[in-house]
Amino acid sequence: MKKLLFISLLAFSFTGASAQAIKQDPQVEAQVEALLSKMTLEDKVGQMCELAIDKVAQKSSDDHVISNKSMQSLAGGMLSAEKVNEAFSTYRVGSILNVPEGIAQKPKVWADVIRTLNSASEFQCGVPELYGVDEIHGASYVWGATLFPQEVSQGASFNKNIPYRIGQITAYESRASLIPWVYSPVMDVARSPLWSRMWESFGEDWHVNAVMASQLTRGLQGDDPNHLGMNNVAACLKHYLAYGAVISGKDRTPSSVTYREMMEKYFQPFRTCIEAGALSFMVNSGNNSGMPFHANHKLLTEWAKEGLNWDGMIVTDWADIDNLWKRDHVAANKKDAICMAINAGIDMTMDPYSTDFCTLLAELVNEGRVPMSRIDDAVRRILRLKIRIGLMDRSTWDIPYERVKGMKKKDKTLVEMYPDFGSEKFAQEAISMAEECMVLLKNKDNVLPLKQGSKLFVCGPNADNFRPMNGGWSYTWQGHMADSVCRAIGKYHTFYTALANKFGKDNVEFSEMVKYDMTPEMWRNDMQVPEILIEDGNRTIDKINRADVIVACIGENSYCETVGNIDDLTLSQNQLDMVKALAQFGKPIILVLNEGRPRIIADIEPLANAVVHTFLPSNYGGDALANLLAGDANFSGRLPYTYPKYHGSFITYDCKPAEFVETMEGAYNYEAHTVVQWPFGHGLSYSDVKYTNFKLTHQPTTIGTAVATCGFSPATAGGPQFAEGDMLTFTVDVTNSSNRAVKEPVLLFVSDLVATLTPDVKRLRAFDKVELAPGETKTVTFKVAPSDLSYVNEDIQWILEPGQFRATCGNESVTFEIK
Repeated sequence: MKKLLFISLLAFSFTGASAQAIKQDPQVEAQVEALLSKMTLEDKVGQMCELAIDKVAQKSSDDHVISNKSMQSLAGGMLSAEKVNEAFSTYRVGSILNVPEGIAQKPKVWADVIRTLNSASEFQCGVPELYGVDEIHGASYVWGATLFPQEVSQGASFNKNIPYRIGQITAYESRASLIPWVYSPVMDVARSPLWSRMWESFGEDWHVNAVMASQLTRGLQGDDPNHLGMNNVAACLKHYLAYGAVISGKDRTPSSVTYREMMEKYFQPFRTCIEAGALSFMVNSGNNSGMPFHANHKLLTEWAKEGLNWDGMIVTDWADIDNLWKRDHVAANKKDAICMAINAGIDMTMDPYSTDFCTLLAELVNEGRVPMSRIDDAVRRILRLKIRIGLMDRSTWDIPYERVKGMKKKDKTLVEMYPDFGSEKFAQEAISMAEECMVLLKNKDNVLPLKQGSKLFVCGPNADNFRPMNGGWSYTWQGHMADSVCRAIGKYHTFYTALANKFGKDNVEFSEMVKYDMTPEMWRNDMQVPEILIEDGNRTIDKINRADVIVACIGENSYCETVGNIDDLTLSQNQLDMVKALAQFGKPIILVLNEGRPRIIADIEPLANAVVHTFLPSNYGGDALANLLAGDANFSGRLPYTYPKYHGSFITYDCKPAEFVETMEGAYNYEAHTVVQWPFGHGLSYSDVKYTNFKLTHQPTTIGTAVATCGFSPATAGGPQFAEGDMLTFTVDVTNSSNRAVKEPVLLFVSDLVATLTPDVKRLRAFDKVELAPGETKTVTFKVAPSDLSYVNEDIQWILEPGQFRATCGNESVTFEIK
């Protein structure tokens, strides 16, 4: 145990809270107060309610056309005039979410729907409604928008610029449809590979999630969170807190994370994004050690609002206040559940199909069970968000898609304001991003890149199917219409068609061999023909015999949320059998993995000459894969999570020493060794990159000791103190000794060698990606604040203890001491 330098330790408090997360604009605040002063209790509780679009819609037989000439005309279109009037006039509802008719709409339809709802809300409530959509990897609910690799893919790129640029384009194409608020980024640190939403996060490491999510937040919102421009949308961080740490691996099930670990790892991505200006966040649907997150005053109010001095807005997830009484049994009825959640810090409830919330909350206020001060605080946050987005300025949403009769020549339409919507420019960026997001896991005997003229046999259920390439939240909730939509749009390529374009249609033959059941929520069921290699007689066998190389595209179909729960990570048996059967032909096999979480492939990995992980690359993933396999682009991705080798043998890279080293000797000698298929950060390229001269070039001088305060930022850590801004500076030379250009992710890990609490084996503290020409050497510099080496102790205080640390970068390491 280390000798501590602390004089004493204060009890957990909030004296170390950061400065205002967003510096408020007095004009915005004055506008908030002016609006609030005119509101009745009914107006206020209505603003706190969010309904699904289904609640105000009716089915349209007119090809999704909506008229905005009058409210009466809506009765025959997509929206119901009666339901819209009830929502805004009777209940004063403040927000609408989700997708009309459950499927992506064209920008014109979106614009007409949102313009009409805003007009009705402004007329009835004096305030436009706030429309929210799950735009997870681009404007994924807008027909014709540019879709990008999902977040797990972005994490694999280790390129901070990629999520930032995706955020910019997502905001641009969402705003082209008048969508102002998106439920993104997702920063749920994915600690269980079974979890059905692993692909929505940036991986298993909190630092990667924090960096990438804050970049995406900045891309979405721009540089001024008080005044979002017409190319920006408000971000809604998901899902606060520890949503990816479920014990069972099943969606919306309990976690059991200590507050110490909650603060040290799971809170940090949210803190980073809030400090980057995030305007809202959504709450974890589950509970932690029996305490539902939607009722947790400590986490919602004390940590987020007070601890970070944050003036943003908190929204529930889908019907989660109902879960407090229907599922979690911490409330006797809905009224008690509402009381509990609002007093805990919830500002807006996503109560998709019921307006009971409005009536019950008003009763709670009149009964004195929810103070008016809590209502006013929540409504201030909602109004502040609407003003910051620009909704109070009618000119930001009352914009026709195309020119209409009587429109002034000086006024622009949405078509004119957003000419790059769905453009070739954005498509080329998406291809380049997808190239950087794919990981070369194995390349035995340098079978890759493939030579031009190679004859390929392409097979597998993921080879000619856009649905698994995109994953969930793609055109529909489960992504089950992605293949139909993409083929209707007609400009995208599957893995198979992209390879045929790259290597020549005469050189590439295809047989699906195994296919998925494509009904919406039956993604798990693979189907195969009775004889696995038979297709119309012996045609499949003939195709294989003619090929030089077999490209087997395997993995998962699309899924989202609880629908994607599974009990076993092992890849489906018929896909394993398919690869084993293919191996009998003696041809080189390239396994192309297309999956949202790591599926176990230990039985077939030895049969493959190469393994490429595409994750969920989206619509331009086929082009990216073809470029990489042909050598026209170089692999540069790295695993953002640990890839397990056996089901039931899971580990994360930042584990404790006891999880993988020999722990006892003598008669009771045993090992707790965990074998993995591939470690976090693993990835190959076509280039030979070497690391040399790794050094700690500057170490701050200790200037004294201090007492630990609260736990909201490592910057407030107790222990050795350093001059403000004085950083640990590491440098390393990275050399590309090959004849191919490469983008190299450079990862800096630090290990605390001895600590009062058992330290993690190592922790990623910084990363960057550098582009190297053939033969080029670059010196990469990392600056790490000494306080970043601190950890949270059992009293929920950030502690930096003196002692030895080891930093590693590539195959280089250096040991240093904090005194």
